[in-house]
Amino acid sequence: MLLNGSDARRIRSQARFEGEFELPGDKSITHRAIMLNAGAEGTATIAHALMGGDCLSTCQCMRALGAEIDIDGDTLCVHGTPRFRTGVNLNCGNSGTTMRLLTGFCAGKGIEAELFGDESLSARPMARVASPLSLLGADVRTTDGHAPVYVMPAPLHGAEVRLSVASAQVKSAVLLAGISAEGRTVVVEPQKARDHTERLLAAMGADIRTDGNRTEVGKSRLRAVDVCVPSDISSAAYFMALGALRGRTLCKNVGLNPTRTGILTAFDRLGVKYSVLNRRVSGGEETGDILVEKSPMQGIVLTAEDVPSMIDELPLVALLCAYADGESRISGAGELRVKESDRIRTVCELIAALGGICIETEDGFIIRGKKSLPGGDVDSYLDHRIAMTAAVGLTASEKGGNIRGAGCCAISFPGFFRMLEGAEKGAGEGA
Repeated sequence: MLLNGSDARRIRSQARFEGEFELPGDKSITHRAIMLNAGAEGTATIAHALMGGDCLSTCQCMRALGAEIDIDGDTLCVHGTPRFRTGVNLNCGNSGTTMRLLTGFCAGKGIEAELFGDESLSARPMARVASPLSLLGADVRTTDGHAPVYVMPAPLHGAEVRLSVASAQVKSAVLLAGISAEGRTVVVEPQKARDHTERLLAAMGADIRTDGNRTEVGKSRLRAVDVCVPSDISSAAYFMALGALRGRTLCKNVGLNPTRTGILTAFDRLGVKYSVLNRRVSGGEETGDILVEKSPMQGIVLTAEDVPSMIDELPLVALLCAYADGESRISGAGELRVKESDRIRTVCELIAALGGICIETEDGFIIRGKKSLPGGDVDSYLDHRIAMTAAVGLTASEKGGNIRGAGCCAISFPGFFRMLEGAEKGAGEGA
């Protein structure tokens, strides 16, 4: 059944899919480059930024706080702001990253603010940010554990914060408050989550040290720093998956931060043939070109230890398992239930709509691979990652189908369908 959105899109089945792809900038790095440079001394240029809906929400919020941000295509000029407005309403749109990081940012800067968002964001848990920030003395109030979130000025002091869930957003919120607190703040993670905030803070001159899952910061003044944003491996993953399923794809200038390359771990276990070419370093972040070729895949097992480095790609990994030989089990992924949709439920419904077998568990999936799926009409649930996963599944299916609510892809990948259709022109059409 098609439930949400009026913008349906037809996806053709493709017997072969191949091409070279220059992907958009990394969403996580773009958010942080905008926010941290706005609060730093000096002016920074951010090149190859992702200008999707979520990062535009961060720009709009920082402008509402008084920051000056000039946008020219995918290049931004951010002027550091010594004093921010207070008593402001900040519309975070659909972006959980914007809301959670800004909560810590505002607490650290002593800004009084109300942070709110759309219906989807308003259903996502925010007490997980308010609670650790309170250990530093922050006055952060939620609405029954959700947005709107209210931040009131309060003096901050260092503290040790032990996170119960590996979350880069929560960790970042605490670190952004911690660099303005008196004394030292320590964040201890159960598993290592993505570390873009730590890398950028270090590049901007922050007093920060990381040892395994433990990160410590002291009070710091940040210097603006230019950032060339690498391509987002989460966006590249969809075209990498199509290479594994239907041909040969080369994704260029992809970020290879070790806290983000879990999709390659999944590829290793599935048996996907890939190579990383032309490795280089830009702005403290390793990048490279990833070549993927059509591969026979077998079922895999992923557990909680594997999840943090591939949390955004897990819907896509589940889809690949549906095309693999044998049964796959993914567990320890309860965090998927509090994303833009309940991604455990919506992934199961997506795979079923394509003709596969995916059984919902409390914290993951059991997937019975069938090597080939017939396709059919599916719903995006207005979740950008579900929509793009659906497009991959339909392209690799026997007959293709329709995605309803496909426009939500613009949240993280505005040109996704244009790039997909451009590659299709040189591909052979299936049944």
